[in-house]
Amino acid sequence: MRPLYVILDNGHGQDTPGKRSPVWPDGTQLFEYEFNRAIVNRVVVGLQKAGIHCTRLVPEQHDVSITERIIRANRMIAAANRDGYQCILISVHGNAGGGTGFEVLTSVGKTISDDLAELFYQLAETVFLKNFPMRRDRSDGDSDKETDQVSILPKTNCPAVLTENLFMDTRKDCQLMQSSFGRDMIAEMHVEAIKKYKEKYAC
Repeated sequence: MRPLYVILDNGHGQDTPGKRSPVWPDGTQLFEYEFNRAIVNRVVVGLQKAGIHCTRLVPEQHDVSITERIIRANRMIAAANRDGYQCILISVHGNAGGGTGFEVLTSVGKTISDDLAELFYQLAETVFLKNFPMRRDRSDGDSDKETDQVSILPKTNCPAVLTENLFMDTRKDCQLMQSSFGRDMIAEMHVEAIKKYKEKYAC
C-alpha cells in the first residue's frame, strides 16, 4: 500500500453570498467560510502531528470556484501519485436549512469514498458528536448521502467526501460551531477518521 496524502478543501469564501448564521440574541454571528477554515487549520495541525502528509486546497480567504478547485485538486493528486502517494480529498462545510446534526456526502455509486464516510459517522456517533443526530441515507446499505450536485466529489480523481458539520442556523448546533471546544472536537473527529482510514487503506 502507498502512503496517504490528504487534500483539505475549506468550502466557500468571505465573499460568498449567504453562508452565515442569523445574528443571535447575544449579537454573535457565524460565517461559514471562517468556520470551515478554522476546522481545516486545526486538522492540518493534527495531521502533521500524526505524520500524515496534507495540504490546503484553498489557502485564500475569498471564494474559489468549483471549477478551479477541481483543477487544483486533480493537479495535486497527479503530482502526489507520481511521488508514490495515494490521495483522499475532504471538503469541510457547515450546514444550513433549519435542521440539526452531522452528515457526510459522497458521489453516486459504491466507491471507497463510502468507506471513508462510514469512518466519520462511526466517530461522530460514538465519540465526538454523540448528542447530535446522525443524518444518514440507508437506502443503499451505508450511511452517506450520495449526490452528483456537488461536482467536486465525482470530478476529483481520488476518494472524496464532504462533511456537513452541524447547522449554523440552528442555535444549539451553532453554539458548538462557534466555540473553541466545538471546533477542536470537530477537527479531532476529522483527524481520527483520517488516521483510521490510513491504518486500513494506506501504509
